[in-house]
Amino acid sequence: MDARRQDVLLAIALAIGVELQVLLDDSFDATAVTVVGALAITVPLAWRRVAPLPVVLVFAGASALQAALGGGVYQEGPPPVAALIAGAVAFYSLGAHMAEREARLGLVAGVVGLLATHVLTDRSDPQGYLFAGGLIGLSPWLAGRVVRGRELRSAALERAAASEERQRIARELHDVVAHGVVLMVMQAQGARRILDLDPERAREALGAIETTGQTALRELRQSLGILREDGARADLAPQPTLGDVADLVAEMRSAGLQVKLCVEGTARGLADGVDRSAYRIVQEALTNTLKHAGLVPTRVTVSYGADDLTIEVADEGPGPAHNGSGGQGLTGMRERVRLYGGELEAGSPNGHGFVVTARFPLPA
Repeated sequence: MDARRQDVLLAIALAIGVELQVLLDDSFDATAVTVVGALAITVPLAWRRVAPLPVVLVFAGASALQAALGGGVYQEGPPPVAALIAGAVAFYSLGAHMAEREARLGLVAGVVGLLATHVLTDRSDPQGYLFAGGLIGLSPWLAGRVVRGRELRSAALERAAASEERQRIARELHDVVAHGVVLMVMQAQGARRILDLDPERAREALGAIETTGQTALRELRQSLGILREDGARADLAPQPTLGDVADLVAEMRSAGLQVKLCVEGTARGLADGVDRSAYRIVQEALTNTLKHAGLVPTRVTVSYGADDLTIEVADEGPGPAHNGSGGQGLTGMRERVRLYGGELEAGSPNGHGFVVTARFPLPA
């Protein structure tokens, strides 16, 4: 049952409750003021979520008007229980569904209306003022503010999580697209250069372009899988990890990059996030080398330490003037490493070549 229907049913139930007590209890005079007044303080609750401020103002105004006209539901003796519940629900809704300024103004106006009702019914007992202003007005309002605060904090956390997820997807898409496009361009250039001289090798290069494109499409579908409609499932390969770096290096060699892979230390199990991020850093660094330095000698070193994992990609290109440090690549790599408590360094130690070094702390 949706919230709107619940509010309508609540308003109807309270209206019936007030009317029954007014009609069946001999202490009440079932005058037109009483019958209409009972409806005036209960029926508006059907809009308690969409218009909580008017609901409180109508409740307080209708209560005071009934008292001024001779009592209504606020005659001698205690008011109907359903009328008290209606007031508490109205003030709670004001606190739970209105912004701070409007909620405070509504509270003041509503409590003034309740106190005016108490005065107009010729009741001067202090307990009555406390009951009217505190238990019917202020206490439910404070409870509503507490609930609203929790909901706002929860919504803020959800927005932060959604923003972080969008950033993660953006990084994945950047890595996949940049790597795939750069690699296909390099392979196409190589095929064009040897097309007339060696058609067979050119045909192999075209096959490599096709394979690269299929791989890029598969990873794009994987990165976008989280954006599919709820309940939809994608039958996709798992995201690449550090164990797939050898295949990545082979792919880069097929594009003409002179790259070597060196693994130091004993390989060990890694957390999924670290494993995927390490692969993406190698991929992005090699893509930057292809894009900015060209087909230069490059070395990839994966080093497993006692308490850390170090990834180093070093090329012998022309240096920092061609490393593309102003783009999104290095920024994305730094974010990946920082997410897992590590650090990334990038630069040209001797003014020649470019080195990217990422260190991930690992549990003992």
